[in-house]
Amino acid sequence: MSLDTNNIATDVRERGPLSAIADTQVLPAQWRVHIGLITSVLVMASPLLLAFVMSTQTVPEVYDITDIGVGSDGLSNYAEVFTKYGMASYMFNSLVMSIVVTVAKIAVSLLAAVALVFYNFRFKNAIFFLILFTLMFPVPVRIVPLYEMMAALGWTNTLLALTGPYVASATAVFLLRQHFMSIPDSLVESAKVDGVGPLRFLWKVLIPMSRGMISGLSVITFIYAWNQYLWPLIVVSDQSKQVVQVGMKYLQSVGNAGQTDWGLIMAGAVLTLLPPLLALIVFRGPLLETFGLSE
Repeated sequence: MSLDTNNIATDVRERGPLSAIADTQVLPAQWRVHIGLITSVLVMASPLLLAFVMSTQTVPEVYDITDIGVGSDGLSNYAEVFTKYGMASYMFNSLVMSIVVTVAKIAVSLLAAVALVFYNFRFKNAIFFLILFTLMFPVPVRIVPLYEMMAALGWTNTLLALTGPYVASATAVFLLRQHFMSIPDSLVESAKVDGVGPLRFLWKVLIPMSRGMISGLSVITFIYAWNQYLWPLIVVSDQSKQVVQVGMKYLQSVGNAGQTDWGLIMAGAVLTLLPPLLALIVFRGPLLETFGLSE
């Protein structure tokens, strides 16, 4: 890197030698930071890049460790996964499940948070701690009684069975409660004086003031529902009604002569990744706001 001696001399005369020398070191330091960041991103993205490369390869190319380039199959693996192995149906089922879970969970959590913050009733704090206590019992721990309940209600192989256990969320209730507690009391009193009812206050005041928090929670909930595997595998026996994560398991049985077709599996994995990735990109601002960060 060549240095402009005339500019350095001018800086030395105007601001002193120490300031000029420090400025000449800023650019190399910035380059080192950028190179480090780019290297870190490439390392973290390497599994995704490898999956994309493998999704374009044939079975012999995948098993040839010396072949690390884009394969000869191109995008045909993606078309085969969609048309022949029903990935489009699995993705649609997961999309419907994720949207229903997200909308229902946010609605229930909003109502619970409003009750815990703006209403006075006996044992309110005890009920709140009981809600937090449910965090110790995630769905996998409750699978046996939940399945018995779904079977007794006749909900197996239905959307109700897929979404019902995920409607209530202690985490969402906690985050919305803490956010609502930061709203000034004067605003609440003004709403009461104006005769604004609870539901209207929620719809006209609380939700507009909480758009960032609600959007962030919606993204988290959507991705959480999209990635569900164990509960759908147990409660849904009809393959046509399965979700995309279980559909990925079906792809593992595809292959010839005892060789798994990793090209098809990686194509399915890349397709499965796209909706959550798109949600993260579109709603990255509200998601950071939910965690108290900023872009």
